[in-house]
Amino acid sequence: MKLLAFTCSLLVLTRFASAADWPQWQGPDRTNVSQETGLLKAWPEDGPKKVWVSEDGGLGYAGMAVVGDSLYTLGAQDNQECLIALNVSDGSKKWSTPISEVLSNGWGDGPRSTPTVVDDLVYAFSGTGTLACVSASDGNVVWKAKAGDFGGGKPNWGYCESVLIDGDKVVWTPGGKQGAVVALNRKTGEKIWQSSQYTEGAQYSSIIVAEHGGRRQYIQLVQQDLFGLDAETGDLLWQSDWPGKTAVIPTPIFHEGQVYISSGYGVGCKLVELSESNDVTEVYANQNMKNHHGGVLRLGDHLFGYSDGVGWLCQDFATGEIVWNDKKELGKGCLTYADGRLYLVDERDGQVVLIDASSEGWKERGRFTLSPQSEQRSPKGKIWTHPTIANGRLYLRDQELIVSYDIREVE
Repeated sequence: MKLLAFTCSLLVLTRFASAADWPQWQGPDRTNVSQETGLLKAWPEDGPKKVWVSEDGGLGYAGMAVVGDSLYTLGAQDNQECLIALNVSDGSKKWSTPISEVLSNGWGDGPRSTPTVVDDLVYAFSGTGTLACVSASDGNVVWKAKAGDFGGGKPNWGYCESVLIDGDKVVWTPGGKQGAVVALNRKTGEKIWQSSQYTEGAQYSSIIVAEHGGRRQYIQLVQQDLFGLDAETGDLLWQSDWPGKTAVIPTPIFHEGQVYISSGYGVGCKLVELSESNDVTEVYANQNMKNHHGGVLRLGDHLFGYSDGVGWLCQDFATGEIVWNDKKELGKGCLTYADGRLYLVDERDGQVVLIDASSEGWKERGRFTLSPQSEQRSPKGKIWTHPTIANGRLYLRDQELIVSYDIREVE
């Protein structure tokens, strides 16, 4: 079966670590596409080698960032949301720093976002709305800011956004009438601008950065709008209506002047095209991809993700048409990509499946079940943390349990 050939255009976020690191939400360039090679093309019958299990992750659904010899995540411990650093070699805890009170939620308490690591600083956004800048080496707090100080109001399931670092700015979405998006000096926490021209409430998606028409811009998705802001001023460049319902979660995808979005609750997906002057044209809108929160990624001419009611789906990026779908092989879940393969995780039972990243259909290359699994997860919660791939390791999480697997090819 033919593998997709593709080129990933990197939007450079300055001073991130090596390409094999995973320093933020969805990897080095926020596309959920790893550039790492030399990984297993198929798994043994019982899955790749388990290297270690840590019980120090704390409760919650936060993602994992990996830079060098450290893994960074968020978790609820001792009635506080903490930023936590683990040793990549053995999973032992380096430090844990409290940053806020704990988000209380019926689907499971605790944080939901992924830390962002740049230089020797880690940026973390708690479920209750505290943004903290912390020293990567020792966990000491450099500065904090609260969404409420900028007029933000916590969305129903808590703040889930993973903040963006772009140059010397940290960009995030407190939401609210003072301006939905705020840019702070990442070293001092001082406000640079707030998007007073755009004032809707926060949802659960994370901002991406794009270069278009000779201008740098930040693209974000909220309940009723997809929009772009000027990176230097925060001025509104464009917006496009979106009929979001209940919760809008997946991260937008930008490629060659086009922006793709999807959300669940029966809404669907759409692609818009931006002119050089940021006029917006809708290319298509349909319900082929109704992605709830497992994420969609683009490889070349195709998109991959799980669509409610449709199953795992390969979609044509240009037309929005279904190329193939599969509802039988694996249940609803999240995914990532590395070295010609898609890594899929079933949210219900923790099955992890490796398939070809192919437009020609489902071709499985191995599966196993995440073990151990947490006994502290809320009865309403599932395995919702997205997988992380960095430096030959696959990292999976179920609440306080973080598991590292060696997925390197044997020489």
